[in-house]
Amino acid sequence: MDHYDGDHVYMQQEDDWDRDLLLDPAWEKQQRKTFTAWCNSHLRKAGTQIENIEEDFRDGLKLMLLLEVISGERLAKPERGKMRVHKISNVNKALDFIASKGVKLVSIGAEEIVDGNAKMTLGMIWTIILRFAIQDISVEETSAKEGLLLWCQRKTAPYKNVNIQNFHISWKDGLGFCALIHRHRPELIDYGKLRKDDPMTNLNTAFDVAEKYLDIPKMLDAEDIISTLRPDEKAVMTYVSCYYHAFSGKQKAETAANRICKVLAVNQENEQLMEDYEKLASNLLEWIRRTIPWLENRMPENTMQAMQQKLEDFRGYRRLHKPPKVQEKCQLEINFNTLQTKLRLSNRPAFMPSEGKMVSDINNAWGNLEGAEKGYEEWLLNEIRRLERLDHLAEKFRQKAAIHEAWTEGKEDMLQKRDYETASLSEIKALLKKHEAFESDLAAHQDRVEQIAAIAQELNELDYYDSPSVNARCQQICDQWDMLGGLTQQRSEALQRTEKLLETIDQLYLEFAKRAAPFNNWMEGAMEDLQDTFIVHTIEEIQGLSTAHEQFKATLPEADKERLAILGIHNEIAKIVQTYHVNMAGTNPYTTINPQEINAKWDKVRQLVPQRDQALIEEHARQQNNERLRRQFANQANVIGPWIQNKMEEIGRISIEMHGTLEDQLTHLRQYEKSIVNYKPKIDQLEGDHQLIQEALIFDNKHTNYTMEHIRVGWEQLLTTIARTINEIENQILTRDAKGISQEQLNEFRASFNHFDRKRTGIMDAEDFKTCLISMGYNLGENEFSRIMSIVDPNRMGIVTFQAFIDFMSRETADTDTADQVMASFKVLAGEKNYILADELRRELPPDQAEYCIARMAPYTGPDAVHGALDYMSFSTALYGESDL
Repeated sequence: MDHYDGDHVYMQQEDDWDRDLLLDPAWEKQQRKTFTAWCNSHLRKAGTQIENIEEDFRDGLKLMLLLEVISGERLAKPERGKMRVHKISNVNKALDFIASKGVKLVSIGAEEIVDGNAKMTLGMIWTIILRFAIQDISVEETSAKEGLLLWCQRKTAPYKNVNIQNFHISWKDGLGFCALIHRHRPELIDYGKLRKDDPMTNLNTAFDVAEKYLDIPKMLDAEDIISTLRPDEKAVMTYVSCYYHAFSGKQKAETAANRICKVLAVNQENEQLMEDYEKLASNLLEWIRRTIPWLENRMPENTMQAMQQKLEDFRGYRRLHKPPKVQEKCQLEINFNTLQTKLRLSNRPAFMPSEGKMVSDINNAWGNLEGAEKGYEEWLLNEIRRLERLDHLAEKFRQKAAIHEAWTEGKEDMLQKRDYETASLSEIKALLKKHEAFESDLAAHQDRVEQIAAIAQELNELDYYDSPSVNARCQQICDQWDMLGGLTQQRSEALQRTEKLLETIDQLYLEFAKRAAPFNNWMEGAMEDLQDTFIVHTIEEIQGLSTAHEQFKATLPEADKERLAILGIHNEIAKIVQTYHVNMAGTNPYTTINPQEINAKWDKVRQLVPQRDQALIEEHARQQNNERLRRQFANQANVIGPWIQNKMEEIGRISIEMHGTLEDQLTHLRQYEKSIVNYKPKIDQLEGDHQLIQEALIFDNKHTNYTMEHIRVGWEQLLTTIARTINEIENQILTRDAKGISQEQLNEFRASFNHFDRKRTGIMDAEDFKTCLISMGYNLGENEFSRIMSIVDPNRMGIVTFQAFIDFMSRETADTDTADQVMASFKVLAGEKNYILADELRRELPPDQAEYCIARMAPYTGPDAVHGALDYMSFSTALYGESDL
């Protein structure tokens, strides 16, 4: 007794082929013709045939092709060489494939087939016929030979002149063949006209009708059967099995057609979803590609107005252009997850988008966009600060340069005078003292020149757009300053040479000059400080300026006393001149400062003080308003920020905890979604406050740690998380309904998932998932675990979601395999042919789905195949693409 697949009893071969026995020549002739016709009935599907059964199978190529056609499976790649070793290798591959199907080959080796041993070749073909044409026949709990015999007896029972008891003499009169055809196709044979005593007519009628109308080739000769006392049983059994396969599957065609209709409908829907995903992904990636270069443009502007226009354009992008794209990205992820769920439910391969359009690719592109966006905003704010600083420095430079230039006006001419040559001794002495006062004044102005040079240097470092004119003016001041230094040194030396000739010096003029010069410098410095512009950003800074201003005003009484004292010296000089008739021409020889100038500058200082007061008061009011804006923004941000965080945590708990049915969780989540959407006006209000802050050029806020960027990111994450969580629950409902999973099973799945989700993030990493599988009894090797991970994590992100987990668990317990049903449906429609004709599909399917299927078949129908025919491998590829059916 041989066995098939270890369980089913293989039919007993009562007359095994024996190397030491010879075939009856008549039987051998019948077997040659029958087996050759049977092989050609299958080989013609591949566009070839054999002429001599022991010769044409010697190289193993057509033998391997025959096995591929009748099994629908792909064998190992054949050797194409002509040497004996290549032929033996091909035959061994064919014999190994037969043995892999549970067939025990007795005394049949590759060498006999290659040597053209007719008996061994016929024995091998008979073994193939038994396995692939007769073994699977099952009738009323009998199989193979007994099942085929019982089928013939049941079908011919109504015919009184037919008595089928075996597969040799019971068929000699030909009525058995005619009865089988008449039973299934009565319109083909007029059975009433047949006579038992005319076997030749009966046999030829059956053979011709079967070949013409049933596509069963003529495998027997009527003359051989009649002339042989006992026809060859194997030849007759082979031929009769073709009748069984031609008639047994007719009633299953409608069921097969319905299954194919369902598969086609699902395919059409999934293909539409794939096209929608590709289009949406392409549009989103194109928008990101066009937006990033704009955000990466760092071309600075020269004016504050131009930079503020850039900032306004950026706010418009944030407010108008980006939010719809955020929603598109969320919808893209939802569509992708829904499509993958439907493909898993249909046992279809996971959808792999075009290169560069994976969800991870879109997330990476989005991350690059947000990185560019953040960098662009920081650059804008830094540029505005830089321009603000530049404008302040440029104005300060112009003021100090104007003051210095006003001071230096006429100084060169004064230093170049040669008045000491004709002056009297007293005049020379006066000139010397005057020069000493000038040197003191010159030293006092050294600090201002250094400040001017420092400001010019800073403007250059900050890349001020009008740096050339600033540098030219600064260089002119420095050159002039160097010249003044040289001229001062020259005049000092000249006066010192003549000092010995001068003796009379009016001490009062000298005293006046000494006290008037620093006081004049103090007044000029005070006027400069009072007119100096200031920039502050906080209440504390303006309060510091106000305090310093109050301290300055407190020094004014003492300064007034000094002014009166200096004027008193001048009055005393005038009194002495008047008293002693000194010829001073009304001028002080030691200084150019006069009382009128002191009084004028003093009046200017007194005039500038209230103006400074008013400027500080206005700035203080502005800073108070800025502080109000800061607090207004902070009060809302400190509420909205924690609210978003709490909602994120609540959504996470809902998706992890097991409270109620999936529909209850879905209802709860949609209520949360509604409450979140209703919160949007507060976000918009906060955006308005943020815009006011930016328009007021407020760059920091000590009252809150939340920025508008934090709130925006949190809000977008909240909307995405609630949408994704709702989509996951909907997909779980789809999985539950499609797989017939009960609520108790879902709760068990959730409990197992939560137990091994150690980080409580709603997902398991690969190690946690592996531990979970081991705890459930899976004996995991590396290859098996990799296979399972490719199912639950097709994107290879190293994580397992709860949806993928329940898909896997439900798939493990599924009772029906859609792929097996489609294969069975194909075999029912194709029958013995092992291919489907276009006309058969049009007859069995609705018109639109039949034409869709035929269109899918077109690329796989080769020119050498039967016109309009499709074998199973091409059929499954047409329906499923690159699948594993």
